Amino acid sequence: MDKAIFDKYQPIIGLEVHAQLSTVSKAFTADTTEYGSMPNTNISAITLGHPGTLPKMNKKAVDYAIKMGLATNCSITRHNYFDRKNYFYPDLPKGYQITQDKTPICKKGHVDIQLSNGQEKTIRLNRIHMEEDAGKSMHLAGETETLIDLNRAGVPLIEIVSEPDIHNSEEAYSFLTEIKKLVRYLDICDGNMEEGSLRCDANVSVMLKGAEKFGVKVEVKNMNSFRNVQRAIDHEIERQIALLEAGETIESETRGFDANTGTTSGQRSKETLNDYRYFPEPDLTPMVISDEWLERIKSEMPSLPHELYARFTKEYGLPEYDANVLTDAKEIAEYFDAICQHTKNYKAASNWVMGQVKSHLNELALHVSEFPLKPAQIAELIALVDSGKVSHSAASRNVFAFLLENPTKTALAAAEELNLIQESDDNALGSFIDQVLSANPAKVAEYKAGKRSLVGMFMGEVMKLTKGKADPKVANKLLQDKLNAL
Repeated sequence: MDKAIFDKYQPIIGLEVHAQLSTVSKAFTADTTEYGSMPNTNISAITLGHPGTLPKMNKKAVDYAIKMGLATNCSITRHNYFDRKNYFYPDLPKGYQITQDKTPICKKGHVDIQLSNGQEKTIRLNRIHMEEDAGKSMHLAGETETLIDLNRAGVPLIEIVSEPDIHNSEEAYSFLTEIKKLVRYLDICDGNMEEGSLRCDANVSVMLKGAEKFGVKVEVKNMNSFRNVQRAIDHEIERQIALLEAGETIESETRGFDANTGTTSGQRSKETLNDYRYFPEPDLTPMVISDEWLERIKSEMPSLPHELYARFTKEYGLPEYDANVLTDAKEIAEYFDAICQHTKNYKAASNWVMGQVKSHLNELALHVSEFPLKPAQIAELIALVDSGKVSHSAASRNVFAFLLENPTKTALAAAEELNLIQESDDNALGSFIDQVLSANPAKVAEYKAGKRSLVGMFMGEVMKLTKGKADPKVANKLLQDKLNAL
């Protein structure tokens, strides 16, 4: 699309993110939420909505919802009640969904995102509310029938609804990245879009720049990755601009995204709130969040990504790049922070975690909880290098590898066993340097004549003579002192 035409319009985007809560049981029944079970085995009469069955609220799901509200700067609704959202769908066995309409448990709030140009932007939240998931409809290639798996029906969700503060696909991607990071830090959702535990619908409209009224909103569904959310939004913005430029109207509808073609297609006209016929759920009593309950949740809150980022940059003095990488995953951030309790060389600790530690984890597809070395052992490696006992090269290649195979040993013991302790005694090193200079009188003469680059050659001979055990810094200074004294 021509840039001049594109720039006439302002995209307006709001996201609805569904996070499947990591509780052991479902929202209103004891049925398990285990992923990957045989179809239609994690169900009961309550999940199926049989007559005479009564739901009971899962308190752990409420705890998780409150945690997300606190993490996103929301106000917590103290008096909650649930509603029935009535609509028919094959994988909704009761014919309605238990959700929150008038009293979302979390109101307002905001999420701060960081863009690729380094700028920060605040995305306001409208609400976070609790509800139950529907089942899953499956359409096999070449088959006309729809298969229904109700295992997911009744699994607890929170829906995070943003205000229309997002104006392009990059901002949408950054918002989703931050949401995923938060739910993982809070341990309330694994954030896996491929398995459906984190899902996103995008409401997209366009308006002429300077206009006061938003354009017609279109909801886009069926996006199973952050990249596909970006692609769907980009396509939908261009599609809507092209329609308006051609003098056509935009229909308020729900559209599905096709990852193969990168396009959206109409599925159904958009429902209005009246279509859902919300009314209070008669089988669930109102729920009151007491002061004691809320204070308990606050006391359980972990350090959040932005808090750790601030600590790593301000207290530890790390570059912004390092802090971003280290806070990307909670477990890595905590491992790095634990190392820093044993060393003051925070930059070295960052380099070790981003380098050798993460490389080992990635190579073997390990979780950091499976990493064999304790944070204190990495700090010991840093201390060995800082004290000059072992070169960084020997520590990262030899000692680190040895410790991975022998995790009960200390770094010093490993270096001694590998015979890697550097020689830093002036007298001993001076003797080696004297031998090298005596064996190379012609090169000494060239150096005295002005060929200063020969220092590297002399250092190489010293390292050979000491079998690589000479402390390079100490040896280099002694060598130059002796050469300059000749």
